[in-house]
Amino acid sequence: MSNFARTLDMLHRAMDTSVLRSEVYADNFANRDVPNWKRSEVNFESQLKKALLSENYRPDFELSRRDARHLSNWTKMDYRAVEPRRVLDYLSSYNNNGNNVDPEEEFNRILKNQLQYTLYAQAAAFEYGQVSLVLRA
Repeated sequence: MSNFARTLDMLHRAMDTSVLRSEVYADNFANRDVPNWKRSEVNFESQLKKALLSENYRPDFELSRRDARHLSNWTKMDYRAVEPRRVLDYLSSYNNNGNNVDPEEEFNRILKNQLQYTLYAQAAAFEYGQVSLVLRA
């Protein structure tokens, strides 16, 4: 896969994750006064980083496997298999009613997510602009 295709694929995935985050954050904000409501978060970047690092990593000592059922101490991950996951935060509490949504913090997350989406869109436009420059030359 070319660098251009890989970059656009990763930008597309980041934008999709950002859309999911906006839905999750809006859901959290809308339920900020519901008793015992637990906020959700989207996990994606840490798994994506782990997959990208596994592409160029090989352990110093790799276990020998004589049977396909044997466990391996290393598995190469494909970044395209990483999907965003919605995770509930059961551990924290913000209100006395069991709700853990801090409206100000949630609003800040919404703003940050919107800025990230804009950045991803600008990066994708830049990539296409580079291709356009090459094609015009």
